[in-house]
Amino acid sequence: MFQNIKIFILLTLFPFSVYAHEFNPAHLVVNEVETNTYEAEWMYPVKNIGARGEVIFPDTCLRENTEITKNGRYLIESFTLICEGTLKGQTINVTSLSVLTDALITVTHLDVSTFEGLINSKNPTIKIPLKKQIYPTGYFRLGVDHLLDGNDHIIFIFGLLFLVSNLIVAIKTITAFTIAHSITLGLSVFGLISLPQATVEAIIALTIIYLAYEISHQKKYRSTPWLIAFGFGLLHGLGFANVLSGIGIANEQLAMSLLFFNLGIEAGQLLLIPVFAFLLWGVSKIKLNQAFTAFSYLVIGSLGSYWFIDRLAGIIL
Repeated sequence: MFQNIKIFILLTLFPFSVYAHEFNPAHLVVNEVETNTYEAEWMYPVKNIGARGEVIFPDTCLRENTEITKNGRYLIESFTLICEGTLKGQTINVTSLSVLTDALITVTHLDVSTFEGLINSKNPTIKIPLKKQIYPTGYFRLGVDHLLDGNDHIIFIFGLLFLVSNLIVAIKTITAFTIAHSITLGLSVFGLISLPQATVEAIIALTIIYLAYEISHQKKYRSTPWLIAFGFGLLHGLGFANVLSGIGIANEQLAMSLLFFNLGIEAGQLLLIPVFAFLLWGVSKIKLNQAFTAFSYLVIGSLGSYWFIDRLAGIIL
């Protein structure tokens, strides 16, 4: 019976686990080099479902010198854009954008003002404002999407809640996790530390396996589990940083973009915690704590094991 339950869990969650790979957004970088003349790069992830997204500029713009190359996880289409007027006040559209791929748009004008925004399959059009953008809000949305699309990060946050005895300890634990990944996120983006993405993702999977092991003991920490929350948060921060290093980040707004990206991650966490807390509260009310905990650590452990094997194979093969 117990063996059947484990098989059922693995089969049920297999489709979910397949989509647990790294979050790779697309990125369009447009720099004005002369009045109404722009150099552009369209970076689109190689691992993509469906056709490659195509950027549609205003009819008043003409592309020249198009070249497509591959760099790591991305196909890069480079070209010159000659327009009859400025791109300010104009719209940019992306067609065939995958539902799993967000696109960050970065446009820098001759006056050194930079606009950044985020588009997706539901909202594939963006308008470049006439006025200078003060805050890089596109990175905030990118942070939220990265957290909510990162199944391994979601599972880890969910698992942490099994280890705490009350709301205060839960808040301290998540805060420790937040501080830790903020540190490594900043250090990595500023080029002070670096680890290969594949290695980081495999280690993150190991943290999930260890978390399942801790949950299996059904031990409730009355004080913050610092070692787990902070230590593993450092590793998850490197995973977050790989997103920014992959697509690039505007150097003139580096600190501000990093801050907004991190705030987006925190917003995503804050959206998840009440949902998970309510679920655990509901389970306790119907007195299924032990059964649900056992089910959860089996699920978490199974997913962590699958991701680790899959990511380790990607390193070796």
